[in-house]
Amino acid sequence: MTPVQKLAGLVLLVLVLMAGAAGVTWQVQDWRMGKKLAEQAALHLEDLTRISMAAAAQARAEQYKRLATEQQLAIQDQQHTKELSDAQRTQAALRDRLATADVRLSVLIDAADTAGGCNVPTATGAVGVVHAARRAQLDPAHAHRIISITDAGDQGLIALRACQAYVRAIAP
Repeated sequence: MTPVQKLAGLVLLVLVLMAGAAGVTWQVQDWRMGKKLAEQAALHLEDLTRISMAAAAQARAEQYKRLATEQQLAIQDQQHTKELSDAQRTQAALRDRLATADVRLSVLIDAADTAGGCNVPTATGAVGVVHAARRAQLDPAHAHRIISITDAGDQGLIALRACQAYVRAIAP
């Protein structure tokens, strides 16, 4: 073998050794990076698990809060429905008593008003319970209209209280 051939063989051997070393270096580097990537993936998975658990707990808390609000609204609805039916029952009883003349509506008359010319006696009868100085009884038809107006007003007030309670329950 000539020195050139020996040199070429030596260069070839060095190249083969360098290629092998580079391959081993790449393999070692791949192992190291694989380990780091696996550790990062595990940490990322732990973070995702914690985040999903926190989100699930928050969703449960919101659901419990919503259910509590719904239950509160149902109770308030029952209460307002009862108030409304009680008011309607009271108004119906009052209308019935007016129709059977058990009760009569009367109004106070201003004693200082001389222009009215109404000649209502100031003294009450033995059977009456009117303690005012001067009163005039209303016509039953007018009394029914007044009761209807107060009935509508009562229903409106009950509905208004129901709406206010709903807004208070919903608003934070």
